[in-house]
Amino acid sequence: MEITENGFIFSDDSNLIDVTAVHRYLSEESYWAKNIPLQTVQRSISNSLCFGVYKDTQQIGFARWVTDSATFAYLCDVYIETEYRGLGLSKKLMSLMMFHPNLQGLRIYYLGTLDAHGLYAQFGFKPLAAPERRMEIVVKDIYK
Repeated sequence: MEITENGFIFSDDSNLIDVTAVHRYLSEESYWAKNIPLQTVQRSISNSLCFGVYKDTQQIGFARWVTDSATFAYLCDVYIETEYRGLGLSKKLMSLMMFHPNLQGLRIYYLGTLDAHGLYAQFGFKPLAAPERRMEIVVKDIYK
């Protein structure tokens, strides 16, 4: 899938992903993956359904889904470069991803966010319906 709109390209072609650019953003600018090693980013991309946003040949956005394409999907590492925010690119990216064939008919879609609840609520995401039925293991500061 590749769509061009207003000079921006949205694509699920993993071959287009600039792993160096994604790594730079995640390791230096994100709050959730500070100092993440390049090898970890490479492995996560190769094992996920990834989407890129491009202006000309420059990667300006990214998102990936960890999914079995049958029952669940976990959305992570979503970003748009700072200078391109406010243009509706996150909404367009979310719209395209939510209709991707590999993300249809799943039982559950997850994500984690600190500050983008409003964006994700527009696409049907809500707080956990039964948090008492969910558990997690969190390894704090794993990339230090």
